[in-house]
Amino acid sequence: MLYLMQSAMAAMSTPTRQGMRLARAILNHPQNQFGQSPAGRDVAAWLSVFDHLGGMHHRPAWKLDHVTKDGKEVPVQAKRVLKRAYCELTHFEREGGAKGLPRVLIVAPMSGHFATLLRGTVEALLPDHDVYITEWLDCKHIPKTEDRFNLNDFIDYLVDFLHFLGPRTHLLAVCQPTVAALAATSIMADWGDRCQPMSITLVAGPIDTRVNPTAVNEFASAQDLTWFKDNLIQVVPPPFLGMGRRVYPGFIQLNSFMAMNMDRHKRSISDMHDSLVAGDQETHDRRQAFYDEYLSVMDLPEDFYLQTIEAVFQSHALPMGKMMSRWHAVDPSHIRKPYLFVVEGEADDICGVGQTQAALHLTTNLPDKHKKYLLVKGVGHYGTFNGRVFRETIAPQIKTFIEDAEHHVNVH
Repeated sequence: MLYLMQSAMAAMSTPTRQGMRLARAILNHPQNQFGQSPAGRDVAAWLSVFDHLGGMHHRPAWKLDHVTKDGKEVPVQAKRVLKRAYCELTHFEREGGAKGLPRVLIVAPMSGHFATLLRGTVEALLPDHDVYITEWLDCKHIPKTEDRFNLNDFIDYLVDFLHFLGPRTHLLAVCQPTVAALAATSIMADWGDRCQPMSITLVAGPIDTRVNPTAVNEFASAQDLTWFKDNLIQVVPPPFLGMGRRVYPGFIQLNSFMAMNMDRHKRSISDMHDSLVAGDQETHDRRQAFYDEYLSVMDLPEDFYLQTIEAVFQSHALPMGKMMSRWHAVDPSHIRKPYLFVVEGEADDICGVGQTQAALHLTTNLPDKHKKYLLVKGVGHYGTFNGRVFRETIAPQIKTFIEDAEHHVNVH
């Protein structure tokens, strides 16, 4: 019922937004003297902001059409190379190929936002790497007749993608999929799989949420699974292709994230308005681009969401040594060959300091020389994979780490 109400309200708001656009056009007409006054510019700016923030926000485009290498621009195309029911594997294919560059599979979170949230991650790695990324699909557009999808399927997909890409692939997981990435690598190591990743970079993920728990962790562990199922799982309404499917809706996740930082969003939205009034189009466009991404959300499959809550945040299955994927026991001590790099942000309010670092302690048979840890001072969750600090501090260290892994494997 909640999903149906939200969908109906979004549809009914369309005439209102059209009215806002008409009013703004009238105010901005050069012959409208009121529109040129301070009060008129103020009203027009608010109309623009409200129009932009309202309504449906669809899957964003990558907007990465070239990479600059050695001072030269090389055309790049985001190309789908593999399609599964719940995910597309995208390759950032550069003109002339990427021969000699380390191959990196970025595992994007399946946590409510689209993979384009990692645009900054991809952009920073592209010059020196052959980059692939998982693009998880919005469940509201997946027919109910498709097979169901849970955390075990997520792990299976990663194994599948690593087999598709072949040996000598480097794995980089951001936030929530760090658990699945470590699990997939553990299973492949147990098999002696030649396609297990050459290196694993885990960025700000919930490997062990018992360590330095955040408000997000405490909320997830405070309720039993029945509460989540009864209060957060909704049925996709018509006219979506996935109607009848039970999901954790993206709009609920978005409202939760907004509520966590409401004062910050109020200031940011006010700044969007002020920059329009002042004629500072660059500042406005930068903030608008952020909200284009932030407000674009997707639905998650019920099984995946509930299993993740239970296994990662309630029973702590991986660090407790109790995690199973299909018929496999997930044991990180089986990992002996890959190189492991852990990145955390000191001011992260989603994944507390030490939660991702736990991966270094769980991989007991991985030599210390294969392990690296980076704690970035003053950086929050988003800053561990996007923004200036990521570009200038974190990404260069990831590049060096991957180069070192390549070098050591070649030597031996």
